[in-house]
Amino acid sequence: MKSRSEELRETIEEMIAVGTLAPGQHLDETELATRFGVSRTPIRETLIQLASMGLVVIRPRRGAVVAELGPRQLVEMFEVMSELEATCARLGARRMTPLEQQALLDAHEECKIASVAKDPDDYYYKNEAFHYAIYAGSHNQFLIDQARSLSRRLRPYRRLQLRVRDRLPTSFAEHDGLVQALIDGNGELAAQRARDHVMIQGQRFTDLMASLPQLTAAAS
Repeated sequence: MKSRSEELRETIEEMIAVGTLAPGQHLDETELATRFGVSRTPIRETLIQLASMGLVVIRPRRGAVVAELGPRQLVEMFEVMSELEATCARLGARRMTPLEQQALLDAHEECKIASVAKDPDDYYYKNEAFHYAIYAGSHNQFLIDQARSLSRRLRPYRRLQLRVRDRLPTSFAEHDGLVQALIDGNGELAAQRARDHVMIQGQRFTDLMASLPQLTAAAS
């Protein structure tokens, strides 16, 4: 059973991921305490936890704000994310059990349903489950922890990407090629397809930069 502190952290983390709390937005402890019906102490503890994850920045005597990423930071973090995912895919191609392969196929099918429905919010959650299935298949807990940590840090931006025109069917097609390489046990091909799927560059980077104001607008 989750503690109240864990529930608070997950709720606020989700609000950041979906843009309800936008990058750069001030996080007022009193306001959050009133919203969740708790004292300021658990809110303060939650913000410290989120700061350790890189989702919040706590400034001396100025309080906490939702962390912002500049263009260079985004590129650098997506670059590292793509390499972590590539490593997970390479190991997963060798190590995934039949049950884990089936879990991946099930997650892939759920992504297809959301893609066909043109529902970016539903696809976002199904897409996350799909990637987590690949992480699990690596059978390397340290790698899994690192991949999940950075993935959480990038959640608002990965979600935003899915709202770019035609990104859902493109993402699903990329998943399709990645799944095939994983099931075939082709580690190098799986790694390359995972890397290409996650990396932000060229037009994808331009589209993401153009969409960033939506995060702020969502909280207005």
